[in-house]
Amino acid sequence: MPILDGCLAPEDNTAPQRPLIEARGLIKEYARHNGVTCVVDDVSFAIQPGEALGLVGESGCGKTTVVRILLRLIEPTAGEVLFEGQPLPRAASEQMRALRRRMQIVFQDPYAALNPRMRIEQILAEPFRIHRELPPEGLPARLAELLHSVGLDETALMRYPHEFSGGQRQRINIARALALRPSFLVLDEPVSALDVSVGAQIINLLRDLQRTLGLTYLFISHSMPLVRYLCDRVAVMQRGRLVEFGDCIQVCESPLSSYTRQLIAATPKLPALAER
Repeated sequence: MPILDGCLAPEDNTAPQRPLIEARGLIKEYARHNGVTCVVDDVSFAIQPGEALGLVGESGCGKTTVVRILLRLIEPTAGEVLFEGQPLPRAASEQMRALRRRMQIVFQDPYAALNPRMRIEQILAEPFRIHRELPPEGLPARLAELLHSVGLDETALMRYPHEFSGGQRQRINIARALALRPSFLVLDEPVSALDVSVGAQIINLLRDLQRTLGLTYLFISHSMPLVRYLCDRVAVMQRGRLVEFGDCIQVCESPLSSYTRQLIAATPKLPALAER
C-alpha cells in the first residue's frame, strides 16, 4: 500500500473493466468467380457490460456479417471474438451451444421471424425446450412475465402471429430473445420494418429493458438519430472497415469522417426521439 506524507494511502481498486464481448481484427472473405471479396476488413471493437454500442452504415457495408461472426453463426477468415475474456469456441461445439443462452438476437423483420403455424405460447416456450431449461418459477409464470415485460399480457399466448400488428410481433420477438435471461442482445435494425411512431415505441421499450435488466446491446442501424438516442458509443462502417468510433453524442455533433457526416445529413430527425 503506498505511503503519502507518512500515512497509508487507500488502495486503488478501480481496475479496468473487462469487456463483455470483444472483436479483434475480424476479417471475412468470400471466394468469387473473379477472385476473393473481403466483406469485413480488420474490424476491432469492445462492448462493456451494460453498454449499448451502435454499429452504423449503409446497406452492404458489412454490418450483418460482423453480427453473424460475433454470434458464431459463421466463422471468420481471421481474427477472434472474446466473450467475458474467453475466445468463442467453434459454432458447432457444445460449449458454443451453452453460450447461446447468453447471446441472443432480435431480427429485423417481425413478420418473418415468427413461425406462423405456432401459437405465441409455443414460440416463447421454444428456447426452454431447446436448451432443456425449465425456469425455477415454472413455465406458465415465466411466459406471462415475458409478455408483461414487453407490454403485452397472457391473452396473447393462445393466439397466432397473424393476429398481431407489426409492433406487437416485434414485442413478441423481444420477449423470446429475453426468455433465457441473456446478458448480450444484438438488435438487427429492429424498427426498420415499422412505421415511425411504432418504431419509437419499440426503441423506448428497448431502452427501458436495458436499464431494468442491465442488458448489453449491439444495435445495428443506418439511422444516426436512433443510435444517438439509444447508444453510448457508435462505430461507423464503410466498405467493411470501421471509419469512425467514439462517444455517440460527440460523433454525431462533431464527426471526423466525411462518410459519417453524409450519414447524419441523409437521415431525417425523429421528433419522438429528440432527446436522450
